[in-house]
Amino acid sequence: MGTLGRAIYSVGQLLRATGQVVDRIGSRLQGGYYIQEHLSRHRTVLNIFDKAPLIDKDVFVAPSAVVIGDVEIGKGSSIWYGSVLRGDVNSIRIGSGTNIQDNSLVHVAKSNLCGKVLPTIIGNNVTVGHSAVIHGCTVEDAAFVGMGAILLDGVVVEKNAMVAAGSLVRQNTKIPSGEVWAGNPAKFLRKLTDEEIAFISQSATNYTNLAQVHAAENSKSYEEIEFEKVLRKKYARKDEEYDSMLGVVREIPPELILPDNVLPDKAKKALQT
Repeated sequence: MGTLGRAIYSVGQLLRATGQVVDRIGSRLQGGYYIQEHLSRHRTVLNIFDKAPLIDKDVFVAPSAVVIGDVEIGKGSSIWYGSVLRGDVNSIRIGSGTNIQDNSLVHVAKSNLCGKVLPTIIGNNVTVGHSAVIHGCTVEDAAFVGMGAILLDGVVVEKNAMVAAGSLVRQNTKIPSGEVWAGNPAKFLRKLTDEEIAFISQSATNYTNLAQVHAAENSKSYEEIEFEKVLRKKYARKDEEYDSMLGVVREIPPELILPDNVLPDKAKKALQT
């Protein structure tokens, strides 16, 4: 079955490539009557005008995300599924170890009402939660933007500050370091605790490691996927207690081991035993 599956997979690839070639030939034969149908394959990185994204080789850009134009992303950062980073009328700069989570939008502003240029700058080790909108803002190092939050033009989120989930931060608002802001419009809620500041830092580290897992999964060949499927079947219904009674020590294959901070419960169980 493995050989048959591999053969079908290869034939599928060949048919898709052949179809694209036939479509291009047909378009040329139509000449002036050619109408382009936009059925092209999704691309994660796009130039616009003369601007091309500059992305470090260690960045994870999810297959359904898109990074457009004048965008720079530093080492160890991650752009998750469905996110859009659009650097068209201005620039986007993202530091190292930052995560832009699923379905978030990062855009820029050509200018505000005073004519001031508003690029978007996001620092190092920043967490931007799912479905957040960041527009012409500055988010400093180790800040946290909660899920569904909206940051409008000219907002500055200082280092170790937090915008709570679902908040709307109005134009030109500054959120000082060490504070939590929440609401619509967002207002000062309280000071961050030491534990929450540590959580912000740990969140960025966790996402950097989780991104490595997703990047590895997305880059696997057909053979690797099939091999791991066999391993998972082999280890699916094994009882470790029964094995220990028999004096058998089963080693988990390295292909199936995730980092501790991807599955936090794993580390806790290890400490308890």
